[in-house]
Amino acid sequence: MKQLYDRYDRLHNYIRISITDRCPLRCVYCMPKEGLPFFPTERVLSQDEIVQMVENFAEMGISKVRFTGGEPLLRSDVVDIVRRVHEIPGIDDISATTNGLYLPRKAAALKEAGLQRLNISLDTFDAERYKKITRGGNIKQVLKGIEVAAELGFMIKLNVVVIKGQNDDELLEFLNYTRDHNVNIRFIEFMPIGNPLKTWQKEYVGLKNVFDICDENGLDYKPIELTGNGPSENFKIKDAVGSFGLIHPISNKFCETCNRLRITPDGYLKACLYWDEEINIRQAIPDKEEFQRLIQKALDNKPLNHEMAMADADKVVNKAPTWRHMSQIGG
Repeated sequence: MKQLYDRYDRLHNYIRISITDRCPLRCVYCMPKEGLPFFPTERVLSQDEIVQMVENFAEMGISKVRFTGGEPLLRSDVVDIVRRVHEIPGIDDISATTNGLYLPRKAAALKEAGLQRLNISLDTFDAERYKKITRGGNIKQVLKGIEVAAELGFMIKLNVVVIKGQNDDELLEFLNYTRDHNVNIRFIEFMPIGNPLKTWQKEYVGLKNVFDICDENGLDYKPIELTGNGPSENFKIKDAVGSFGLIHPISNKFCETCNRLRITPDGYLKACLYWDEEINIRQAIPDKEEFQRLIQKALDNKPLNHEMAMADADKVVNKAPTWRHMSQIGG
């Protein structure tokens, strides 16, 4: 079987497919306050295109698939997509990233279809803060979604984007949540994607203080290994049921171990999250030879690292960050 390597000899076995750019929320790190014009239906990959694309990737050594958005559970055919991808030989890990709002209605069907793991966005436990960060969301719906997913036996990670002045004073509460909840809390550094640089600089906070908070509060923790595809460094507090992880793309780059490719809702492949380079692979989905050629072309152009927020701008090789907002990429 062909395997996918880039010019730095990094093996790629993981794809993240954004199956919609639509979302009922307007999270501050994901899209602007006024929202975005959503892609018309015909611009978004169809169910058949997604399945055929994954079949192509499976023949190239891809074994892990994550569905993202926007909000992937908004698609009426998301269960069918998961079921059909689950049936593809070689695909052995299927997960999704969601805001959790639709889990009470769809979690059981997704589990039955073959979805194994969930990453659920939860940036605060405070209802008013949640409403502010998401620009209108109801935290009760998310917490209910988490409860339902846990009862069904999903492996659950809670994504917490840490933003100065918005939720960085809740880190201890999240850490304590792991004591009696079998989840992995993932603290994620706020990235300068789709946000004005000056705004990002004011709101960015590194994650070293997570350890400081543990030490100040007598939380005994140790590193652990967790199943999954992400770049998180994971830890467990003594006697806790759950765990916590740190994802710090700014303060501690993890590009040297990057194993993923991203496909946008409109069928473009992004080898690197940050840069604007992307290749339209949609038209090549029916042509496996051309499809493989384009995928390898993207890998051959993949940079060594993303260079986000470099202090010396003159050292940045590629000066064109992506034009897309996170909701149009899928994270």
